[in-house]
Amino acid sequence: MKKLTLTDYQALAEFRYQIRRFLHFSENAVKSAGLERGQYQLMLAIKGMPADVRPRVRELADQMQIRHHSAVELINRLEAGGYVRRKRANDDRREVLLTLTPKGERILAELALHHHDELRTAAPALVAALRRLMQSGDGAKKPHASPEEKSREAIAGRNGSGGTESHERNAQVSQSSLRPSALHAKKKNPISA
Repeated sequence: MKKLTLTDYQALAEFRYQIRRFLHFSENAVKSAGLERGQYQLMLAIKGMPADVRPRVRELADQMQIRHHSAVELINRLEAGGYVRRKRANDDRREVLLTLTPKGERILAELALHHHDELRTAAPALVAALRRLMQSGDGAKKPHASPEEKSREAIAGRNGSGGTESHERNAQVSQSSLRPSALHAKKKNPISA
């Protein structure tokens, strides 16, 4: 069995840190919009379904890696909030398909845009952390990289593009900035997501 080195653990910890930063941003954005994390993910799964996959509960539960009854509960809450609706399939009336309502489309579009912008900001740090993770443990270290250079790279990954600025934007997300009625007013402000 292969043993991990301290560098391997550091690379894995850094990668998890970068993922968690994005998830923290996402959780705040979704909460500010008045939704639960799972509700946003389910709406995104509906919208992002491949054309050849029908948006049924089973497929959505599989896409989200949750149990069928958990998907049904999310759908019930989204339907009650006016974000999704169930409709019978034209070719098989027993089959129930899910679609986003205009309200759901609008909220999802705003949240997805802000998530996309945040990912573009966080990408350099995420990619750098992933590269370090993929290079650790296989002997594929950067040539001539001193411990000081490796340390600077790790710090740059946390504080460079997508680092401190992104963290400060995360802290500025207010509870009211993404309420459904405030979404369009905040459209140009990427920190509102």
